Amino acid sequence: MTTGTTTAPAGSAIAPRRRRADDVAGLGTARAGLFVAPALIIIGLFLLFPAVWTIWLGMTDYRLTGLQAASPEFVGFDNYTDALTDPSFWNSLWLTLIFVLFSGIIGQTLIGFALAWSVRNIHGWAKALIEGLVLAAWVIPASVASFLWLVLLDRRSGTVNGLLGTEGTAWLIDHPMESIIVFNIWVGTAFSMQLFSSALSAVPPSQIESAKMVGASGWQQLRDVIVPNIKGHILTNTLLITLWTFNTFTPYLVTAGGPNGKTEILSVYIYETAIPGGQLGLGAAISLIMLLINLVIALGYVRVSRGRKKR
Repeated sequence: MTTGTTTAPAGSAIAPRRRRADDVAGLGTARAGLFVAPALIIIGLFLLFPAVWTIWLGMTDYRLTGLQAASPEFVGFDNYTDALTDPSFWNSLWLTLIFVLFSGIIGQTLIGFALAWSVRNIHGWAKALIEGLVLAAWVIPASVASFLWLVLLDRRSGTVNGLLGTEGTAWLIDHPMESIIVFNIWVGTAFSMQLFSSALSAVPPSQIESAKMVGASGWQQLRDVIVPNIKGHILTNTLLITLWTFNTFTPYLVTAGGPNGKTEILSVYIYETAIPGGQLGLGAAISLIMLLINLVIALGYVRVSRGRKKR
C-alpha cells in the first residue's frame, strides 16, 4: 500500500525565507520608511536642496544687489562660458594646482610620512610629545591658527624674522604663495602622520626581519618592503589631502587672496566673485566647475586603485 505524500513546490518553501531575510528587523515597509525618514529629510535639506539650488543659480544672472537680485533672468550656460574664457579663472586654477601640489601632495604627504617613519621606534613620553605637538596644529581652529601665523610672519616683531635675523622682511607681501604653502603644511601634516603611523604598524614584522637578514639597507627596506605594503594607504592619503587642499578656504584668513591676487586660489576666487563682487550666479557656476574637477580627481583615484587591485 502506497502512502500518498504531498510535496510542496520548491519556490513556496524558499519564498517565505526570502521575505524574512529581506526584512530582518521585522519593521515592515511603512515603519522602515518612517525610521529612515528623518535622515532622508536632513540629507535633502542640507545636501540635495543646496546642490539643486546651486545648479539653478549657476544658470541665472542672480546678483546680491540691483534688478537681478529682485528678478534674476535665466541665462543658460553663459556663466560657464564667461568663467572658462576669463583669464582670472585660469590664473586662479593654476595657483590652486601649485598650492595643492606643494602644500598637499608633496608637503603634507612627505613630511607626514617622514614623521611617522622617524617615530616608529620611539616609545613612551617622547613619542606622545611629538605626536601631541603635531596634532595641536591640526586641532587648533583655523581662525586661531591664521592669527598665530600672522603674528609669526609680522614684518616688525614677527618670530620668524627674529629667528632668521631677517628683520623687516614682509613675508606675506614678498613671498605670499610660499607663506600659505608652509602654513597649510603646518596645519594639515598631522593627518598624514597619523595615517602613515597606522599603516607602518600593520606591516608584517617578519618581512622587515627577512629583509634585514639578507643585508637590506634602510632605504632598501623602505623601497622593497614598506612601500609595497602601504600603497593603499598612500593612495587614500593622496586623494583626501588633494581634495581637502583643493577646496580649502583657510589661506584667505592669512592673505585674503592678496597681494594683487597672488594667493587667490579657486575657493577664494569663488568667494570674491560671489560675495564682494555680488555675482552669485557666476560664483555658483564656478563652484560647479570646481565640483567637476573634484569628481575627476576622485575618479582618477578610483581607477588607479582598481588597477592596483587587479595587479
